[in-house]
Amino acid sequence: MYGEPALPPDFVSLPYANPDAPKGGRIVMGESGGFDSLNPFIVNGIAPYGVSALTVESLMGRSYDEPFTLYGVLAESITTDAERSFAEFTLRENARFSDGTPVTVDDVIWSFEKLGTEGHPRYATAWGKIAKSEVTGPRSVKFTFNTVDRELPLILGLRPILKKAQYEGKDFTASSLEAPIGSGPYVVDKFEPGAFVSYKKNPDWWGKDLPFYKGQHNLDEVRIDYFGDAGVVFEAFKAGEITTYRETNPVKWAEQYSFPAVTAGDVVKSEIAHSRPSGIEGFVFNTRRPLFADWRVREALTQAFNFELVNQTLNGGIPPRITSYFGNSPLGMTPGAPAEGRVAELLEPFKAELLPGALEGYTLPVADGEANRKNLRAATALLEEAGWTVQDGVLKNAAGEPFAFEILLVNGADDIISAASIYVESLKRLGIEARVTTVDSAQYKERTTAFDFDMTHYIRSVSLSPGNEQLLYWGSAVANEPGSRNWMGMNSPAAEAMITTMLSSKDPADFRAAVEGLDRVLTTGRYVIPIWYQQVGRIAHSKALQYPQKLPLYGDWIGFQPEVWWYQE
Repeated sequence: MYGEPALPPDFVSLPYANPDAPKGGRIVMGESGGFDSLNPFIVNGIAPYGVSALTVESLMGRSYDEPFTLYGVLAESITTDAERSFAEFTLRENARFSDGTPVTVDDVIWSFEKLGTEGHPRYATAWGKIAKSEVTGPRSVKFTFNTVDRELPLILGLRPILKKAQYEGKDFTASSLEAPIGSGPYVVDKFEPGAFVSYKKNPDWWGKDLPFYKGQHNLDEVRIDYFGDAGVVFEAFKAGEITTYRETNPVKWAEQYSFPAVTAGDVVKSEIAHSRPSGIEGFVFNTRRPLFADWRVREALTQAFNFELVNQTLNGGIPPRITSYFGNSPLGMTPGAPAEGRVAELLEPFKAELLPGALEGYTLPVADGEANRKNLRAATALLEEAGWTVQDGVLKNAAGEPFAFEILLVNGADDIISAASIYVESLKRLGIEARVTTVDSAQYKERTTAFDFDMTHYIRSVSLSPGNEQLLYWGSAVANEPGSRNWMGMNSPAAEAMITTMLSSKDPADFRAAVEGLDRVLTTGRYVIPIWYQQVGRIAHSKALQYPQKLPLYGDWIGFQPEVWWYQE
């Protein structure tokens, strides 16, 4: 995105891949829930992990050892100008789909348009910025843009390329169990909806000798088994039914890994460091609901959440709290510090609409003990300002309506359910009736797709080079688009102005200022009650599953497991 690529044109492999890794073997991963579709590119249905990542390719591939740098995959070259007003891609002559047919410029143009017009809403924004698509040679295609967006050539480089002929005469928007004919290293081999899916290495994969792929996709089989909930997944791992398991709870990591396979050395515990931002995780308010439209109500409920008690109860107090969306990185705001310099300059035009703390500084509340009395007093005062008072032990508004809401969660999310249960008890002291409702993964997907919730668990990971995806997370254009990622329903001209600056900036310092400005708008918007983040990834795995000593900048993230792992007895 900025500067020059870290790798020279004649690089041998990505720095966190082992080009000499042995080939063969398998990995068996476990997930809770299920799937009913093999099309991950649309709103309808639930697709399993791996369909896109393992069987379908893009024009370019990302190195996760740099903030945001791409290298050629299906495309052997990309051309643009100083303003990045267009992007011209030239396909590799030997690029092939798994059925042996060539990947063509028609497939590229069709994929961009079909995804942008009928695919998941996350694809629509980029397609809307393309003014013209034109074939410029037997293997070349040029996209000219209608707006200033310096990230757009990279975004297009990462779009999945599908086989046009496969979908002719079919409804692309319909959920289907027909696997895509992709150009990636694997093909869908066997599957049973809701039970398992197995990806088999394509022995004729066209890209196996590309330097970008050296040391990647070493396993012959990647299998995902599905279970009722996370607890059952862990028991399956202990029994040897699956061969890798990500642990998110540091207390369980310390206390529950003394089962026989660990003590015998057959299972290894690995901690994977990273340098990525915290992102946001917590309980999101649906501000489409009148109950949560007032920021004072959202701040009051944030004050009532006793993070210190929840964290100590569930995690032994080990993981730190998320302080802002881009915390744990140079992009994030400093808690409590005022906006200064270019950040303040960018936010100044929106001073009238910014919520308290955006300019002068904001810090999340800290509980003064298990009772959290100080914060509950502050919450009561804010609720009174917003028109809510306690009447006969129940918090009500002027119309006599009680303050009551539902926290929607998915079955098996034990830690989050426990956190919500503790929170419900705290809210009772304010006269608020909150109830936890748990549903299966299919119901959860259906309800969150339609924004049919008051409050729910929310996760959004962010990178060291945020860009267009931020409009998908927080943009007003998708706030009421079913299936969009703007679950809170926010509509903030200030946030969108920061993103516009991010996308048009040529100066890294200006870019960082815009991201900090966005961080301030998001955090002080009180859209999410933040919980904790993990400073390391924790993976328990079969000793036969191994990974390179050199770790990527992003750690255990996209592109790490199973991509650069291998099997060796």
